[in-house]
Amino acid sequence: MAELAPAALPPVRELKVTDAAALDALLASEETPFVVRGLVADWPLVEAARQGDRAVRAYLADKARPIDFTVSMAGPDIGGRLFYDDAMGVNFRMGKGRLPDIFAGFDKAENLPADQVPTVYLGSVDVHQFFDGVAHDNGLDLGARTPLLSLWIGNATRIAAHNDFPDNLACVVAGRRRFTLFPPDQFANLYLGPIDITPAGRPISMVDFAAPDFTLHPGFRDALAHAQVAELEPGDALFIPSLWYHHVEGLARFNILMNYWWRDSPRYLGQPNNALHHAIMTIRDLPDHERAVWRAMFDHYVFSGGADARDHVPAQGQGVLAPLDAQSAARMHQFLLRSLSQ
Repeated sequence: MAELAPAALPPVRELKVTDAAALDALLASEETPFVVRGLVADWPLVEAARQGDRAVRAYLADKARPIDFTVSMAGPDIGGRLFYDDAMGVNFRMGKGRLPDIFAGFDKAENLPADQVPTVYLGSVDVHQFFDGVAHDNGLDLGARTPLLSLWIGNATRIAAHNDFPDNLACVVAGRRRFTLFPPDQFANLYLGPIDITPAGRPISMVDFAAPDFTLHPGFRDALAHAQVAELEPGDALFIPSLWYHHVEGLARFNILMNYWWRDSPRYLGQPNNALHHAIMTIRDLPDHERAVWRAMFDHYVFSGGADARDHVPAQGQGVLAPLDAQSAARMHQFLLRSLSQ
């Protein structure tokens, strides 16, 4: 096995942003990742982080609502890599607790040698649901977008390469983060695991980036030829376009990331991943000649954009062949619910 050297990968390009309008324009036009240094450097969260790990934890603990937070935990032996175990279950356990109590565990671990620190990770914490005032006081003008806002909190962790359907603006609040990014077309060279049994809801790369096995995963060399890397300090932000794969490392002993997720397509269009599951269930195991027919039909009705499938049909009778709106999407949703329940 070889060790991946992030320094040998090309860096993600860095762009300048002068105001909210400039950021809005970039997010609307750019289709590849970019870094903006210091984009959120004036946030109170970032200022608290400059005062130290305990200071930023105190800031969040003071604003946390008195409800249980979900936390992932594992021993020092996993080296911060939240992944599968040998039986393809997860190698961590889940727990719940109030944020001040969870943060007390980070306090106790501060003086432990690095190889004795348990892995503790709070992932995708909804900022509006779990905190008072954090979103308001640490805001970012994203124009007309209505993003989900999440916090990711943990010690030195390694999150396997995966992608997300929404666009993503990831802002480092505390510690340091390293992102290794791959274009969407590299999915086969990342050797993704199961789509239904995953540590965090998305298929993840089975490659250990700290020690890639190029005998087992030879295509990963090709993936690395297309990779980019970004190392972010507090206040820096990274734009990750929809479907770009990203491997994420928390490099400090304590790390916080706040990210914004949004999608430009209407929410009523649903999740493409659901269609993938359904296609696996209904089409993948058909005989070869039948799969070939369905491939051609998907090209005709879906991947072509659908114009050829509807142009010869009167507009009033096109049904779902016409571009979807909220009403027709709702009718299709109800049709699918009925058909799946039969």
